[in-house]
Amino acid sequence: MSTDASAAIVHTLRQRFGDKLHCEQPTLAGMPVVWVRRDAIVEVLDALRRLPEPFEMLYDLTAVDERIRGHRGGLPAADYTVVYQLLSVSGNRDIMLKVALDERDLSLPTVIAVYPNADWYEREVWDMFGIEFAGHPNLRRILMPPTWNGHPLRKDHHARATEFDPYTLTVEGQDKEQEAMRFVPEEWGMQRERDNAEFMFLNLGPNHPSAHGAFRIVLQLDGEEIIDCVPDIGYHHRGAEKMGERQSWHSFIPYTDRIDYVGGVMNNLPYVLAVEKLAGIQVTDRAATVRVMMSELFRITSHLLFLGTYLQDLGAMSPVFFTFTDRQKAYHVIEAITGFRMHPAWFRIGGLMQDLPRGWDRLMQEFVDWMPARLREYERVMMENSVVRDRTRHVAAFDTANALAWGVTGPNLRATGCDFDLRKKRPYSGYENFDFEIPLGHNGDAFDRGQLRIEEMRQSLRIIQQCINHMPEGDFKADHPLTTPPPRERMLEHIETLITHFLQVSWGPVLPANESLQMIEAAKGINSYYLTSDGSTMSYRTRIRTPSFPHLQQIPALMRGGFVPDLIAHLGSLDFVMADVDR
Repeated sequence: MSTDASAAIVHTLRQRFGDKLHCEQPTLAGMPVVWVRRDAIVEVLDALRRLPEPFEMLYDLTAVDERIRGHRGGLPAADYTVVYQLLSVSGNRDIMLKVALDERDLSLPTVIAVYPNADWYEREVWDMFGIEFAGHPNLRRILMPPTWNGHPLRKDHHARATEFDPYTLTVEGQDKEQEAMRFVPEEWGMQRERDNAEFMFLNLGPNHPSAHGAFRIVLQLDGEEIIDCVPDIGYHHRGAEKMGERQSWHSFIPYTDRIDYVGGVMNNLPYVLAVEKLAGIQVTDRAATVRVMMSELFRITSHLLFLGTYLQDLGAMSPVFFTFTDRQKAYHVIEAITGFRMHPAWFRIGGLMQDLPRGWDRLMQEFVDWMPARLREYERVMMENSVVRDRTRHVAAFDTANALAWGVTGPNLRATGCDFDLRKKRPYSGYENFDFEIPLGHNGDAFDRGQLRIEEMRQSLRIIQQCINHMPEGDFKADHPLTTPPPRERMLEHIETLITHFLQVSWGPVLPANESLQMIEAAKGINSYYLTSDGSTMSYRTRIRTPSFPHLQQIPALMRGGFVPDLIAHLGSLDFVMADVDR
C-alpha cells in the first residue's frame, strides 16, 4: 500500500476514534499497524468494514505472547497482543490492528458479528494462548485435543517432546480420551429430533477417502439432506508455529515445505521473502526468476493432484492415473534441478540452494511442450463429461461477498468472478515482468472451481515458457552478509566469508528486531508468514496464515440444506490438504 493511502486510513480512524487509538507502529509489514483500546476493537473493525472501499475480509487473527520480548520500545505495555489483519479487495490494501492485554485479564469481545470467519480464528487464539472472547458461541479447543493441558504458543509451554513426562495411556485414560471425542449435538445448538422423527448423526472421517486427510465432519442428516454439520480439525496439528520459534532463521526452511505438503518450494517463498525484508536483502534477478519458475511448476503439480482426486471423488477412476503420470514428468524435472521431489527446501535466504544445472532448459521445455495437449484432453473427457457437469454445476455455489466474509482466497475466490490475484495486484519476486492472464469463473460452483484450475495450469505453463526464454544471467544468491550460507566459492577465498559461513551454518544469522509480513498467491489461495524478530538467531513469533483453514470453516454455511453427494463434490472442489489447515 502506498504511504499516502496508509496515512489516509490512519487519519480517518484518528478523526473518528481519537484517544481510542494508542499509536501507530512502524514495521516492515507493508501496511499501517495501529494499536487500539480493547473496548473499541469491535467498533473500529465495524467502521473499517463499512468504509466506501471496505475491508471486506478478516484475513487473519492471531496473538503474540510478549512477556519475554526485549525490543518493544514505544509500544503499549502488553503481556499478550491480539492481532487483527484486514484485507480490502476493492481497495487492494491492508491494515493491522493490535490490542494489548494484561495477563491478569485475558479477555476480548468476539467480533463474529462483524466478520463471521472470526469464529475459528478466535477459537485458535483461545486454544493456543488462553485468551477469552466474550460472546463467542462455542469457545473450545480447535487444534489441540479437548483434554490437553495448557496453551502451546505461550512462551512458558514446553516446545519439545523431551521436556514432557514420558507418554503413558492407561485403560482409564483411553476411556477418558474416547469420551472426550463423543459428539454431543446440544453443545452445538442442534436438536436430536424434529416432528417426532430422529435425525441421524454421521461421522464422515477422520479416516475417509473423500475427507482428503485426517478431517472429520459430523453431519446432522434427515435422510440424505444435510440439516447442519460441524467440521472438526486438528488431527494433523504438528505445532509448526512453535517449531518456527525454536529453529534458526534458515533451519526452519524445510519445515515450511510440510505446510501445504504438495506445494513444494512455493511454501518456502513467503517465508524467505519475509526474512529477506527483515534482513534488508534484495535477491538477484536470476534468483527471483528461478523462484517464479519453480513455484509455477509446483502450482501445476498441485493442481494436477487436485484434478485427479477431484474426479475420483465424483466416481471416475481413470483420471487420477493420468494426472499422476503428468506429475511424475514434472517431478522428473524438479528432481533434476533441486535433487529432491516433493519437499526440496530449495529456496534460501537471499536466493537459492544452488544454480540451475546444465540442461535444465531442455528438460523444462519438454514438460512445457507435453502439457497443453494433456490439459485439452482433461477438459474433453472430464469437464465436458455430462456426469461431471450434472454432479458439479450449481453445487455448493457462493458469490464474491460470501467468499470474502469467510476469508476465501485463491482459485475458490476467483471462481466467483472476483479478479484478485496477488501476482497481478501486488507483484512479488518479479511477477510484474511476466505476461499472463488471471482465469475467472462465473457461478462460484464446484464446476467452476475445477475448470478454473485447468486454466491456471495453462497460464503457469505460459509463465514457465517466458522463464526458459528469458532467464537472466548472474548469481543465484545475493551478496549480503545475512545470506545463508554465503557463496561457497567466496568462502574458499576470503577468511571473512569463511567465518561468516561458519557462523551462519552453526548459529544462524542475527536479524534486526522488527516485524515483517509477506503474502503470496499459493496454489490453494493466499499464504503468508508474519515474522517477529527480537534481534536474535531465531524468530520470536512465527505466524503462518494458510488458505485452507478458512475454506473449511465455510462448509456449514454452504451445505445446510444440501445433500451428502453434494458435500463430497464440494470437498473435492475446495482443494485442501489438512497439513495446510492444521499446521
